[in-house]
Amino acid sequence: MEGVVDLEAVLDKLSGTVFDDASVTELLDIQTALEQVHRQIPAIQHRVMAAVKAQTSPADLGARSWKDALGIRLRLSPTEAGRRLTEGELLAPRRTVTGERLAPVYPGTSAAQARGEITGEHVRIITTTMRKIPFRVDEPTRADAEARLAGYASAHDPDTLRRLAKHLLAVLDPDGPDPNADEDAERAEERRTFVLGPQRPDGTSDFHGTVTAQGRAYLEPVLGKLAGPGMCNPADQRPCTKGTPSQEAIDADTRSLGQRQHDALITLARYALASGELGEHNGLPVTVVLGATVTDFDEAIGHAVTAAGSRVPMREVIRLASHSLLCLAVFDEVTGRPLYFGRTRRCASVDQRLVLTYRDRGCTFPGCRVPAYGCQTHHAVQDFAHGGHTDIDELVLACGPHNRLVTDGGWTTVIRADGSVEWIPPPLLDTGQARTNLYHHPEHILDE
Repeated sequence: MEGVVDLEAVLDKLSGTVFDDASVTELLDIQTALEQVHRQIPAIQHRVMAAVKAQTSPADLGARSWKDALGIRLRLSPTEAGRRLTEGELLAPRRTVTGERLAPVYPGTSAAQARGEITGEHVRIITTTMRKIPFRVDEPTRADAEARLAGYASAHDPDTLRRLAKHLLAVLDPDGPDPNADEDAERAEERRTFVLGPQRPDGTSDFHGTVTAQGRAYLEPVLGKLAGPGMCNPADQRPCTKGTPSQEAIDADTRSLGQRQHDALITLARYALASGELGEHNGLPVTVVLGATVTDFDEAIGHAVTAAGSRVPMREVIRLASHSLLCLAVFDEVTGRPLYFGRTRRCASVDQRLVLTYRDRGCTFPGCRVPAYGCQTHHAVQDFAHGGHTDIDELVLACGPHNRLVTDGGWTTVIRADGSVEWIPPPLLDTGQARTNLYHHPEHILDE
């Protein structure tokens, strides 16, 4: 710990230093030295994290995973916490179950990072390249490739390294991946993904993904039909979603292929919801669940909020209602539904879930991004097993992993006077961080 204290003292001194009188040569030397230290810090962090993992577990700290623990302690996003953990597993020294010390998975890269010779971008290029080396390449050749990449990284910028890495892969695998090889097929399967991005101010969202060969085989005929000219056109008074569109509908269709495929996917989702086969999810009917205020609804202005926290303009809400796929919670006199639901059973009613969905919008654990669709009802005042009541003013939303963190000696929850829930961390995770979650309520931050 003495070295850390010394480092903090040096950084404090440098933070207060004025460099106006330094020469250009001195300034460049300082810049180079600081860059080297900046590059070395991750190597130390990896070793510290490895030592922590050897002595305790996430559950002992009061976290659901190491990514969760790191994110809470250091206020990192899940993506950044996961990146650091993955990098540390590859670059930090290891131990066997018997305590024997082992070299890092990528020793050359680890050593170069510890010397401050490579950046985080260099590391990502090396680890990505190593993952692309086919399984059929033997271990000595793989080790030599890692050592070469580390050497290239120490001498070249990331762009040059990326080019050299691409050439190295071509040398190791001149024929490219064999589509019939089991390991390459497995790797292709692992690449499958579909990610719906955050919502923009105008209500639209980007998405990106990779489909497997099987997935493409399913999508091609469906899109071929539903994304054809004249099909599923929202501009038509009565869009054709079955059979063959009229020639008039085809001629009037000015949409691009991308727009037609978008509308086809929306139609597919509508089919799934209309089937009634999806049942319930975490106490909510699997349909479009929206919450709105009386004013928004009466005056047809503003937005309704979905169970996933997305905003839908009121004009779109009316359109959704026309398809009978809408479950709308309007508060106050429009529904006649009171805001208080007293219950003597453990499970919250659908009415309570609708109120919680609109009120909390998602998991109430600080920083958690899980929307209401992925949440359970949590007894925030006292657990049901210990005499807690299933009343609306004692319930909040919490995702499953965070709900399970509330244990004796773990996290505790309290309802504050303003109705929000405060999550109190166990001692080892208490860094004075925020104890309420404003992620789903950015307007509350702006109101402060």
